[in-house]
Amino acid sequence: MKLKNRTLFQQMSLVFTPLALLALAPQAYSADYADYAAGGSNVGGLYTPAPKAAGTFTEAFTGGKVTANLQARYENVDQPAPGTGAPLKDAHAATLRLRLGYETAEYMGFGGLVQIEHISANDAYNSRVNGRTNYSVVADAKVTELNQAYISYSGIPQTRVKFGRQLIRLDNDRWVGNVVWRQNQQTYDATSVVNKSLPDTTITAAFITNANRVFSDASIDNGTGALLGNHHMRSPIFNVKYTGLGFAEVVGYGYFLDYDPSARAFGLANSTRTVGARFKGDAPMGDNKILYAAEYASQSDYKDNPSDYRVHYTLLEGGVDVKAAQFKVGYELLSGNGKQSLQTPLATLFAFNGWADVFLVTPRNGLQDIYVNARTTVAGIVLGADYHDFQADHGSSKYGTEIDLIATKQIDKTYSVGTRYARFRADNNTAAAAAASGCATCFDTSKFWVYGAMNF
Repeated sequence: MKLKNRTLFQQMSLVFTPLALLALAPQAYSADYADYAAGGSNVGGLYTPAPKAAGTFTEAFTGGKVTANLQARYENVDQPAPGTGAPLKDAHAATLRLRLGYETAEYMGFGGLVQIEHISANDAYNSRVNGRTNYSVVADAKVTELNQAYISYSGIPQTRVKFGRQLIRLDNDRWVGNVVWRQNQQTYDATSVVNKSLPDTTITAAFITNANRVFSDASIDNGTGALLGNHHMRSPIFNVKYTGLGFAEVVGYGYFLDYDPSARAFGLANSTRTVGARFKGDAPMGDNKILYAAEYASQSDYKDNPSDYRVHYTLLEGGVDVKAAQFKVGYELLSGNGKQSLQTPLATLFAFNGWADVFLVTPRNGLQDIYVNARTTVAGIVLGADYHDFQADHGSSKYGTEIDLIATKQIDKTYSVGTRYARFRADNNTAAAAAASGCATCFDTSKFWVYGAMNF
């Protein structure tokens, strides 16, 4: 759904642009959900509490709350992609997002939220929908859209039901997320139910009919764009989280993605069945903490997927929190058999396998990611560094290595700023080597960001 009249939002963008350069709530800077959830806005998401109750229907509308986020970002991408024809121009994307929402109070258990999102930008990059194919890609399209619009009901004890366009974020966003890093976040047309009636247990179930992807509804205007902006489906998902152990939380899940033929065209989104379990926690070690996480999932073809296969996902992670700093080392496997590989199309992919976004689609030979990351805070500035070593699962190909750096500052509840840098270096930076490894996107890539935001 698109809003045709953009005049008001364009005028507001002009007014707020100078202010926006002052600010960003910290976004995804590692594979750990806690790294970015604390600063990210999740208004209307599955994990927000129900709004306050109102005495009358009128009070429900007038007693609600307005939310606003203004986020500016400059993103530079240097990705020459050798052997693919004319070298790509460096992307110099200057984007500004304005997100406005209103959530009603509740009346007799019913409530609702409407949220609009507007992104303005220059044209010195390829947004995948603006026709600038001679530039490197930055997937932030200029658009005005209805970001969220749902009706909620919390009249059943310890239960909240939502119907309509909404955020869905589960666990660390590895399987289902809102792609928090991109200016146009991913939302879902869905019916969802969250129940907490069992002790220390959260049960989440949803039926998704469309994923409103980051490429925006505007992408329907460029021929194959419908495959970019919307993935229609009939997909039930289930997630059960138990936190009663004290030393860890345990999650079991099943995600049954059944894509519509319009999304399955050209093999861009085949249906899959994913079932798995996750374990994450910490334990005291004197004045410090030991950190640990493990996860395993099996993924196979589902419904009318033309292939017959089974692949798997494995995560092992350990670390230590010494108050002044946090260190982690981990191993993540998205297996592949040379033809099919494990995919996570609804994930917040930026948070995993490096910020250079080389592995948004898992290569057909799979992906092994051995990583180390460190975080500390100096004078209120969060500093961090990640190192990744990427290899194939099937065969012996080495894809390359990546270094990621970040510095963010939360000035107060309203303002924040940050900068990042990502550098992926391919093991053999030629088109032939990329094709032989099964990773067509494995070319040298450097990215740099400066960003800021205001939250009201």
